[in-house]
Amino acid sequence: MDFEVAKKRVSELTEILNDCIEKYYMGNESDVSDYDYDMMMRELSGLEEEFPQLLKEDSPTHRVGGRSDNTFEEVVHTVRMESLQDAFSNDELIAFDNRVKKVFPDAKYVVEPKIDGLSCSLEYRDGILVRASTRGDGNVGEDVTANVKTIRSVPLKLKENIPFIEVRGEVYMSHASFDELVERQELNGEKTFKNPRNAASGSLRQKNPKITASRKLDIFVFNIQQKDGGKELRSHKESLEYLEELGFTTCPGYKLCNSIEEAIEKIKNIGDERGNLSFDIDGAVIKTDDFSMREELGSTAKFPKWAVAFKYPPEEKETKLLDVEIQVGRTGVLTPTAIFEPIILAGTTVSRATLNNSDFIKEKGIAIGDTIIVRKAGDIIPEVLAVASHNGENPEYTYPENCPACNSKVVREEGEAAIRCVNPDCPAQLLRKLIHFCSRDAMDIEGLGEAVLEQLVNEKLISKASDIYRLSPIDLVSLERMGEKSTFNLLDAIEKSKSNDLYKLIFALGIHHIGLKAAKLIANHFGTMDALLSATKEDITQIDGMGEISADTLRKTLDLPETKALIDELKALGLNMVNLTETEDDRFKGMTFVLTGTLEKFGRREAQEIIEKFGGKASGSVSAKTSIVVAGEAAGSKLRKATELGIKIINEAEFEEMIK
Repeated sequence: MDFEVAKKRVSELTEILNDCIEKYYMGNESDVSDYDYDMMMRELSGLEEEFPQLLKEDSPTHRVGGRSDNTFEEVVHTVRMESLQDAFSNDELIAFDNRVKKVFPDAKYVVEPKIDGLSCSLEYRDGILVRASTRGDGNVGEDVTANVKTIRSVPLKLKENIPFIEVRGEVYMSHASFDELVERQELNGEKTFKNPRNAASGSLRQKNPKITASRKLDIFVFNIQQKDGGKELRSHKESLEYLEELGFTTCPGYKLCNSIEEAIEKIKNIGDERGNLSFDIDGAVIKTDDFSMREELGSTAKFPKWAVAFKYPPEEKETKLLDVEIQVGRTGVLTPTAIFEPIILAGTTVSRATLNNSDFIKEKGIAIGDTIIVRKAGDIIPEVLAVASHNGENPEYTYPENCPACNSKVVREEGEAAIRCVNPDCPAQLLRKLIHFCSRDAMDIEGLGEAVLEQLVNEKLISKASDIYRLSPIDLVSLERMGEKSTFNLLDAIEKSKSNDLYKLIFALGIHHIGLKAAKLIANHFGTMDALLSATKEDITQIDGMGEISADTLRKTLDLPETKALIDELKALGLNMVNLTETEDDRFKGMTFVLTGTLEKFGRREAQEIIEKFGGKASGSVSAKTSIVVAGEAAGSKLRKATELGIKIINEAEFEEMIK
């Protein structure tokens, strides 16, 4: 490869990988598979070795992990949390063994599964957990002590009052906890995590420890970073046994191997069994067992020389496509699932896989009877990768024009890949829509949560939102855990919700693209539900902040016979259809506020309502259009961005003065 071609490719890879790193570590999401990421990183590393003049300080090959954002306090690691060099073949493992054996011919290795999670440091003084931190870039991480304390497998007190010890582990989410979380996110209409690793990362870095606690995280501890006191340890295997004695859960299935051949066999066994594990792994790790050997072998600028991580290649197999099944999600999206002749992937039998969306089917020209390639890489759910060969007898599969659950016409909105059912009475979406309707920001019906709604739906006591206002004491008292007092409290809450402001009802309808802020803008602009129902799309776009797509979706949904019928029923049942919010004055007219950090006297919701009462807007992100940032205690990245953009920053006391 000549220099100019290499230069262009290095630039491309650097941009792609830095973007991947930012999404992976800061956004808890990923657009590429681990395997593709590793291959790009390896290609970049090879080009930098071949053309050293192309090696830049900001190269992703210099990074161990993600940088620390300042949502949490920074923690400088006394002992660097190193990354491991990857190996993708037995030849590379043998080459690693040769390098070690050249110095220590009698070296032994410990092989253990490489858990796919988020690396974390735990520090204990006199046996008590005093600090937990993420790896960050290996040198500086984030203090996540409050969140880590919610993980039940993390001991808050050790079984021995050792003066000081710092251990390293991997925070992960089990398959069962991940499935439970995704189901809950779907019910609430939230964006779902793609895989357990992203879910674990996003859960550990929550600002509210209660949310972390609800996600049911776990941890495997696999290394002692440093210690003062306690048992004298000479090897890694001894250290793992000692960690267990102290009360830690260590990485399961590890083995001491006397040769590289035995280590390779163990790696193969781990790979064969990974489909039966209750958690995700993305490889296996070989570590030199003897600590004195490790010290002598040392580390490079990036990796320890005494360990290597073997990465399993993604499994791909061919099979015959038998059918395409369309499932209607709780947000109305029609998702295609491939049904095919069973194959074994990662140790499990698979006969179904996601087909992504209609664009993917059209792009690949997929037809029933085709031979398809199915892959199961890091994600739990297998995916159809490509078509190996077309059957030639059947036409390309086409999406249904009607919803398979309710037979309503489906729509594809401009700029979206998803095709969805917008019928508010669609049975496939019923429970999610009811949960949203009763939620705090919507009709705010206290006591009518997911569990009670699920019982009401299962007992066929409600089939649409208006049925909530027809419930009787007899309907409710027969439900599980619903006594007489709970029944009448719930009926009172239902009755009270009838007098809610108009914007809450608009938001409760669950119209795609119409969030809480948009609902307030709509209610303030039109004043009554009747005025909204008679408004044209052009009328709606006149509202400051309402775009073409949102206006089009709102108008189309309001025009549906099912929506009109629901609103008529709610009106007849006595629900308020008039805007009750009055602007006290317009002192904040044309101004956009951003709240960051913790305010002592105002809740976030209360402060937003005050801003809106005075004619202003409250935004969740800082931009050039932001007028003022109100910074409370522990203000984070928003404060930093406001400073960089030169936006006016005030404290809580100054905000109080502005609203007197």
